Order: sequence, then C-alpha cells, then structure tokens
Amino acid sequence: MKKLIAIILSLMFAASGAVASASGEMVQDSVVADGVPGRLMWVPDSLADGFRSVLEGRSKIVRDYSLIDPKEKVVVKGDTVPLIIRQRNLGRFDRGLFNFLFIPKGQWLFALTASYGEFSSEDLKVFDLLSDFDFSGHVFSIKPTISYFVRNNVSVGLRLNYTKAKASLGSMSLDFSDDMSFAISDIGYLNEEYSAAITSAQYIGLARGSRFGIFNEVELAFASGNSEFRRPYNGEPKETNSTYMQARLSFSPGVCVFIMKNVSFNVSFGVFGFYLRNEKQTVNGEPLGNRFTSGANFKFNIFNINFGIGVHI
Repeated sequence: MKKLIAIILSLMFAASGAVASASGEMVQDSVVADGVPGRLMWVPDSLADGFRSVLEGRSKIVRDYSLIDPKEKVVVKGDTVPLIIRQRNLGRFDRGLFNFLFIPKGQWLFALTASYGEFSSEDLKVFDLLSDFDFSGHVFSIKPTISYFVRNNVSVGLRLNYTKAKASLGSMSLDFSDDMSFAISDIGYLNEEYSAAITSAQYIGLARGSRFGIFNEVELAFASGNSEFRRPYNGEPKETNSTYMQARLSFSPGVCVFIMKNVSFNVSFGVFGFYLRNEKQTVNGEPLGNRFTSGANFKFNIFNINFGIGVHI
C-alpha cells in the first residue's frame, strides 16, 4: 500500500512540474519498502511533513488501519477486555471498519426518553383555497427504560411508554367555486396509549475514546389504548370511541454521545416496523363493531423522533 501511494504521489509531483532544490528533503524511506529498492525522489521542505504523514498512515486523507492493533486491551472496572470488538464479516469484502468498545458488559442503563410534536393552522399556507381554518394538535410521549449490557456494546431491557395525542378542528371552509364549497367545525380527537416493550440494542463505537457511538434498537411492544372522536352530525353531536390492543415490532437507529462520564445523551428515529391491531368501536355508547388490521411501514416519522438521557452504572 505504501509503495503504491509513493508511486501515485511521484507521478503527481512529476506531472505538476515539481523540481528538486537545494532546500528540499530527500525522503528515502518512501521508496524503499520491505527491502525492495525503488526510485529516489526529492520533496520540497513545505511538503515533506505531509508526504511522510501520508506514508505512515497519519494523514486525514489516508488512514493506515494496519497501525491499529486488533488485540489491544483496556482495563474496565479491574478487568482486561479487548478495545476492538470482533465482528463476523458477512459480505464478500472486508471494509476495514472497527467496532470500538463503547459500553462494556455488565453495565446497567437507566434512561428516560421523551418526544413532543405540535402543529397548528398558523404553520399551513394553502393560498385562497382554504379559509376560516382553525386547527391545532400535539403528540406527547414519555418512555422510562432499564437495560442491562449482556455483552460489550449489546444490551437487552424493558421499556414502559405513555403516549397522548390530541387534535382540535374549530372550523374549516373549502371554496373551490360558487357551486362547490363546504364547511365543517367542532371536531375533536383524543388518543391515549399505554405499552410495555422488550428491547435489544447494538452499539458501535466510532472512536477509541468511547465517547461517540451509533446504535440500532429493536423493540417488541404490546400496547393498549383508547381514542375518542367527536363531530357534529345532522345538528347533533356524534361521539365514536375506540379501544384497541396492539403488538408491534419496530427498528430505530440513533446516535449516542457521553456528555459526562456516566451520563449519555441519545437521539433515535423510528423508521421501520410491523404491527397487529385489534379494535372495537362504539358510537354514542352503542356497539358498532370490531376489526383486525395489520401492516408495515418504512418511512421517516417526524412524530417519532426521541430524545433521551441515560445514566450508566
């Protein structure tokens, strides 16, 4: 690899018209590797340090990962453990990436994650098509979690969740033309959900300092909730209530950073999941029916961005 870099840089200097000078430095090691002689090349003083750093793998452009000892050990709570976690290469090629020790085996993690999203009619602009539009809503979620690291960078845990969503439409008028227009008002929606989940997260340390890392979390959750939908119908209020049971499997990648020695901050994004749902409905207290639904989604949901603080013991 070093000989190849030396040849490429030699050609670059030759093409750019670089010439030797009395003030230049001859980098002899750059063209002799493993006992194989090569062509000597003169490098100006201004480029000598950068040229040598490239050959030694210290450059920001070229990283020589052969200088990293995959058997290096670190001491964690009196135990000697590998700094680099070995992983099976599932592809045809070795990408040369390393999973540094981020959170060691045997740690407990106590975390609290919360998310909040709010929207209103002031954030929407639909020109003259939409008039007399009064709409507001919010979604709130709080999730306490306890996890245990069964392996280095791998944890399993239990999470509880409470979610509340509320929306209100005071009035809305649509005016397409003189003979095509309508108006609705006094519509409300409220949903509350409680759930418990089993989680498993795998972390990847990005550096030797165990400060920055990324993770992917898998969550199997069982939820119970109820919702209420109110609207006027023929001049009379109509209320539809729904109760449901739901099971879902979701995948959430994220980023984690230690802001203190035992305190971390993380951000996760729900992007993929499956669900099974059984729902029963009543209208003004009278049974309406029930239905079973299932599905999958793969999308970025702005209301499923979670910010959390974790304490590691």
